[in-house]
Amino acid sequence: MTPGGPVPRPRRRMWAQVQRAWLSLPRHVLRREAGLLLFPAALSVLLLVLASQPASRTLSASVGNWRPYPYQALVQDVQSDLSVRLDPASSAQERQDAHDRALSRVTFPGQFPELAAVEAYGDARLSRVRQALEEDTLAGHRRAVEEALHLNAQALTYTHDLNTRARDTIADLRWAVLLGSLVTAALGMLMTFRALLLWRTERERRARREARQREALSLANHELRRPLQALVLISDLLRHTPEDAKRTELLDLLDDQVAQLAYRSDLTRLNDLYLDVTLRVAPTDLTQLLQRLYEPRVALHLPDAPLVWLVDQDRVRQVLENLVENALRYTTGPVEVTLSMVEGAPEFTVRDHGLGLREELHERIFLPYERGPRGLSDGHGLGLPLVRRYARAHGGDVTLHNAPDGGLIVTVRLGEPSTLLTEPARTAAVSG
Repeated sequence: MTPGGPVPRPRRRMWAQVQRAWLSLPRHVLRREAGLLLFPAALSVLLLVLASQPASRTLSASVGNWRPYPYQALVQDVQSDLSVRLDPASSAQERQDAHDRALSRVTFPGQFPELAAVEAYGDARLSRVRQALEEDTLAGHRRAVEEALHLNAQALTYTHDLNTRARDTIADLRWAVLLGSLVTAALGMLMTFRALLLWRTERERRARREARQREALSLANHELRRPLQALVLISDLLRHTPEDAKRTELLDLLDDQVAQLAYRSDLTRLNDLYLDVTLRVAPTDLTQLLQRLYEPRVALHLPDAPLVWLVDQDRVRQVLENLVENALRYTTGPVEVTLSMVEGAPEFTVRDHGLGLREELHERIFLPYERGPRGLSDGHGLGLPLVRRYARAHGGDVTLHNAPDGGLIVTVRLGEPSTLLTEPARTAAVSG
């Protein structure tokens, strides 16, 4: 890309996605994320400020008002005064001038920086130098020179200690900067890791959501196939059936299949229909529900009296249709469907007379897209998982076992539907 040229499309698209993601966040989440982003920088600034304050004070004391030269000048003036006094060739005026210079030096303590700190380093005092000079005797001048030398030595010691503290402070400041950098880097790494973790979590969540959507659509496609096939067959029979009574019966079947088609294709309820199953239960006569399964190869064994149970009749119908369809797929012989009460609960059994199923596949076959031995026609491996999902939503389950004389027996036992999985019961009489 040339300088000042347009931003490449992939980069513009990425920035647009980032902006949309940020703008889609709730306000409190946006404030929290912005705070987390600014936290490392704010903490680094705080650490540097806390570390630099003592360093600034120490360095200011080192290079600010402090100068050792007045103490050295004092020594020179006092020594010069003593030298002139000891020189026989010096005149009285020269002696007076040298003495006045030495006195003027000690008369104004303000010209000696950090005097109290320097005097704290030993016993020498500027006031003693002044007292010794004011005696104006040879012994006093000598005491003044000795006191000035000691005071200058204390000033040099103070200078050395001040420089040492300055070096130590600079070293501390260097470590503080290093620590701040390490803390910032560590927090930056944590924020980056957190961002990556959030991105990965969001990507996995989106993948799970898309997988659930695909599963719901696959199950809907699987369940819509039978009503569509029935509609095609009924429409073909209507074209070739002249009898009004037979046509009326076919039209009733057509209405039933259209209702099933509308129910199973409700896109607003795909999740409730096929994934997190929500039931619409009502008292239903299960014997009449099974009578709708009649086919030439299907033998029904029903109790003489109506068997009424609280179920979602559309879901139970899908359970039975799937089981009968699977049985017809794996055998050319008859399929037997039996309804009975077992230990106070309704139980369906669907038996075919095929080759049966190996026991190690009896549980695996309930996994999505798992299929048994190749049948007379191919399936998708979605019917039995949906059957178990619906049966368990009704408080029951589905089990498989091989018949002693050949074939597979599928048993569906119903129980009491969980109130957590049911919508308010529809106002309905016993289905007929």
